[in-house]
Amino acid sequence: MINKRVEEAFNIQINAELYSAYLYLSMAAYFEAQNLPGFANWMRVQFQEEQFHAMKMFDFVNERGGRVILTKIDGPKVEWENVVDVYEEVLAHEQHVTSLINNIMDIAIDERDHATKSFLNWFIDEQVEEESNAEAIISELKLIDGKGNGILMMDREFRARVFNPAAE
Repeated sequence: MINKRVEEAFNIQINAELYSAYLYLSMAAYFEAQNLPGFANWMRVQFQEEQFHAMKMFDFVNERGGRVILTKIDGPKVEWENVVDVYEEVLAHEQHVTSLINNIMDIAIDERDHATKSFLNWFIDEQVEEESNAEAIISELKLIDGKGNGILMMDREFRARVFNPAAE
C-alpha cells in the first residue's frame, strides 16, 4: 500500500508532468508558426515523453493501491522571443521538474518507502539527461547566435528525432 504523503506527492507530480507535456506542445505550435518543423518535432517528442512519464507514475500509484486524483492544468505560455529563449525556458522548466522529483524522493526517504525510492531512481537519471540535453542545445544555439544557417541545420537535424519509450 502506498503511503498517503507519497500518494499526494505523486498526484502533484502527475499534474506537473501533464503540464510539461502541454508546455512542450505549446512550444511545438510556436515553432510550427515560425516555420521550423524540426524544432516543432523535437518539442512533440518532448510532449510524448512527458505523457509517458505521467502515465508511468499514474500506473505506479495504482499498482501500489493508491488513488490518482487529476486536477486542473494551467494554460502554458504561448509566445517566446526567439529559439534561444524557448530552450532557456526548457532548461528552467526541467530544473523545476527535477526539484519536484527530488522532493518526492525526500518524502520516500522520510517514510522509508523503498519501492518508491527504487521507482524514482529512473526519473532522477532521466532528469539528469533532460537538463544535459537542454544545456547542450542552448550551447549550440549560442554558438550560432540563435539565427542564420545554423538554425536551419539544427532544424533539419531535429526532424529525425523520434519518441522511444524507455524499457520497463
